[in-house]
Amino acid sequence: MKNLGYYNGKFDELDKMMIPMNDRVHWFGDGVYDAGPCRNYNIFAIDEHVDRFFNSASLLDIVMPVTKQELKNLLNELVQKLDTGNQFVYYQVTRGTGVRNHAFTPGAGNLWVTLVPAEVSDGTEPIQVITEEDTRFHHCNIKTLNLIPSVMAAEHAKQKGCKETILYRPGGRVTECAHSNCHIIKNGKLFTAPTDELILPGIARAHLIRKCKELGIAVSETPYYLKDLMEAEEILVTSSSNFCLRVDKVDGISVGGKQPELFEKIRKAVVDEFITATNVEAGKIRTAS
Repeated sequence: MKNLGYYNGKFDELDKMMIPMNDRVHWFGDGVYDAGPCRNYNIFAIDEHVDRFFNSASLLDIVMPVTKQELKNLLNELVQKLDTGNQFVYYQVTRGTGVRNHAFTPGAGNLWVTLVPAEVSDGTEPIQVITEEDTRFHHCNIKTLNLIPSVMAAEHAKQKGCKETILYRPGGRVTECAHSNCHIIKNGKLFTAPTDELILPGIARAHLIRKCKELGIAVSETPYYLKDLMEAEEILVTSSSNFCLRVDKVDGISVGGKQPELFEKIRKAVVDEFITATNVEAGKIRTAS
């Protein structure tokens, strides 16, 4: 297959899949999701992503229809069905199916999976971003399907020829991007927003922090502000699609570029981790066995 969609045990190419109209996702966006890259049929950091997925569901009292191990087994089976082993693996659970009612639909949720061919950026090309006030609610730590503010912020960036939108709260505190985490390097130290209710605890963020510590680079998980952003030695953007990108313009103003060797050391460390973890062609091994 070139791509794949899965819904509660049924799967086919994406444009052939049909979803019941009474799935609560249609009425309320009532669900959570997670996603990550797959290379050589190896799903990267699957344990961390599945743990966060289940945590998001728990925080919204959504009943999972599978166990963690059942989900991991299913995802590893589904990636085998694509023609390429380099994919982006997305999965979500919605609260259930029932006639529209704000009160919860009883029972287990509905499990969705989509698989599409994808490559992970190596982060060597810098990106341009814009800034915008963060109008999202105070549950940003939960990876919910209610993404309208993020969708609008991403569209505003696209309209201005930029890759991302860095969001800030009243008072100028930088939180994260429309669909990424954001970090700065100041005095050779990595600063990243704390994992409170204002940001998603990104898996790529966690790997970035771990690699910085391994490299002897100090890390501070403390709030920072727009002034800090504009004066930073480097601005980094991380996500499961782009492990470590460097920003060279914010709102059309040149920024960063003051610690190129340090950035390259960090970029190489996180990308090499991904390459090493996914080098074995697991799909061929599993097929042969």
